Amino acid sequence: MIIVDGHEDLAWNALTFDRDYTRSALETRAMEEDTSIPKWNGDTLLGWPEWLRGGVAVVFATLFSTPLRWKKDPWDVRCYADADEAHALYSSDLAYYHRLVEEHAEKFHLIRDKHELGITESAWQTAEDEERSVGMVLLMEGADGVRSPGELQEWFDGGVRILGPAWAATRYAGGTGEPGPLTDLGRELLDAMADVGMILDLAHLAEEGAVEALDLFRGPILVSHTSPLALVPNAEKPERHITDLVIRRTADREGVIGLVLGNRFLKDRWEPSQGREIVTLADVATGIDYICQMLGDAAHVGIGSDFDGGFGLDKVPQGLDSVADLRLIGESLDARGYNQEDIEAILGGNWLRFLRRALPEN
Repeated sequence: MIIVDGHEDLAWNALTFDRDYTRSALETRAMEEDTSIPKWNGDTLLGWPEWLRGGVAVVFATLFSTPLRWKKDPWDVRCYADADEAHALYSSDLAYYHRLVEEHAEKFHLIRDKHELGITESAWQTAEDEERSVGMVLLMEGADGVRSPGELQEWFDGGVRILGPAWAATRYAGGTGEPGPLTDLGRELLDAMADVGMILDLAHLAEEGAVEALDLFRGPILVSHTSPLALVPNAEKPERHITDLVIRRTADREGVIGLVLGNRFLKDRWEPSQGREIVTLADVATGIDYICQMLGDAAHVGIGSDFDGGFGLDKVPQGLDSVADLRLIGESLDARGYNQEDIEAILGGNWLRFLRRALPEN
């Protein structure tokens, strides 16, 4: 079974904390034990041996930086004040992925088109472990790094295949903590994305912007990492979660919705003081099942873990000790009566089907 994770913040971690994802998660935890990094971002959940052991063949790897107004503390070094600074930071993320592939080609590669996706699938189905390489589909989270819509072709040529207009509010749209509609420039961006062939990510858009984007955008649409608002109605930032309307509209567009595996996305009013033990893989299954029951099938939901994206081991469900354990979600789905075909679709097949349709030919 091939596992696909729709959201992992590799470049941000590597360039902020000097995390080396060719190492195992356990090795990284040991190296960071006497540092402040676990306090800032939690104990890591990611590492190449864990991807390999867990059968995680494809990840959506992000380019991400923070608007300066959202800077947390001095350690939060990858922040921008304007479009030029954003462009420089996002460009350094892209350069990181290219270096990673060049220096560790036996471990990582980019997936830019249908052909490269097919090679990845075949390798994970037939090759020995030591011959397998994690395929990365590059996702730009927050569009401020794009100085103008006319610049999109350069990012596409560099390997970026998915773009989310918002994180917090950007010049293109309202976002988490700063909800609002698309801007006029955001509408231009959607047109340019469709022309270039980019995939639209609705994550971090509030319902107002997401619905407008669903109406306007001519290309493929996904939601890389979110959770149903109906299950966490008391969330501090409700616009960060997906409404029933957007769930239905995304499915109507043959999109896939990735479920975040952070505890606050899975259990209403959860706080770290309660401990990770009160959230389990059964809660993950509940989030998945909510979407499946609403839509009447299991064809439009996947995993978008957001691992290492501002939280670590202490803020994920009991039973998930690293990315290697994503396949264990299948056991909770089996306990709810899901058949093997649907389980395989949820853990990877739905994302693969989406990519086979949405990626360019070459």
